[in-house]
Amino acid sequence: MATNSSNGNHQTTTKQPPMPSPLRFSKFFQPNMRILVTGGAGFIGSHLVDRLMENEKNEVIVADNYFTGSKDNLKKWIGHPRFELIRHDVTEPLFVEVDQIYHLACPASPIFYKYNPVKTIKTNVIGTLNMLGLAKRVGARILLTSTSEVYGDPLVHPQPESYWGNVNPIGVRSCYDEGKRVAETLMFDYHRQHGLEIRIARIFNTYGPRMNIDDGRVVSNFIAQALRDEPLTVQSPGTQTRSFCYVSDLVDGLIRLMGGSNTGPINLGNPGEFTMTELAETVKELINPNLHIKTVENTPDDPQQRKPDITKAKELLGWEPKVKLRNGLPLMEEDFRLRLGVEKIKSS
Repeated sequence: MATNSSNGNHQTTTKQPPMPSPLRFSKFFQPNMRILVTGGAGFIGSHLVDRLMENEKNEVIVADNYFTGSKDNLKKWIGHPRFELIRHDVTEPLFVEVDQIYHLACPASPIFYKYNPVKTIKTNVIGTLNMLGLAKRVGARILLTSTSEVYGDPLVHPQPESYWGNVNPIGVRSCYDEGKRVAETLMFDYHRQHGLEIRIARIFNTYGPRMNIDDGRVVSNFIAQALRDEPLTVQSPGTQTRSFCYVSDLVDGLIRLMGGSNTGPINLGNPGEFTMTELAETVKELINPNLHIKTVENTPDDPQQRKPDITKAKELLGWEPKVKLRNGLPLMEEDFRLRLGVEKIKSS
């Protein structure tokens, strides 16, 4: 039974989790681990699928409605006997037999989640309810990818899991921020009431290959602008901070959390903290020193500080990020160059 950290260290009484299929205990049946990844055609989801498929004892099912994901991210696995791809929207019930559920489905970029905020909050609330219902029916362990956005514009820095956040409940980002907060509530209510085995990861800014090129997030924005020879647009005042975790580090943290004995929530992110101006200068230096940096108006409810306290991840998962920003950005640049068709100019 998982340890219930529940934003603190106090214990709560929970029911025993539902039993999985009797075949799991058969002497003559050696089953693979069947794993469902919702949102598995997306940026983080597809990297997670890659890692899960490397284990020959895993069968992976991906459910995705392709709102922000792409089949292209999974092309290497399509047709593989241990892989299955389903076009499915998690706001509708899904009936499959699985042992684990990684629930990633939800647009994570402000451009996408503000495009249809009602759909975003339905994905977070109804989608999570549907996945919890599935987990309850089949006795699966379920991991929710929550977000550092649950901390809002934080008044505590860096942000530990015990911090309850400073979120605007009626702002333009609330469909995502509050949606994820409700999703966490549902996870713990099912854990306490039905004995469900849950895991919650609070993901901080993540970057890497396969990010949507025009998704509005700062790293992809800067790299795309640099490759297109456009000015780097830093939102005012430029002193606001973010912490950037390379996607391979994040996936490692998710798998450790799922396989561990702690419910979470646990912060997963890189504690290296950069101002937006510093990030722009780094991208300029690495890709195109001739670029101009331009200040533009900021978006509403944009947090001024964001840095994870990863003490719990270190202690409970033995996890901390390995890839430094200066090493990760060139890998993302290479991916963007291929997709944009921009060749690297060789220095003479």
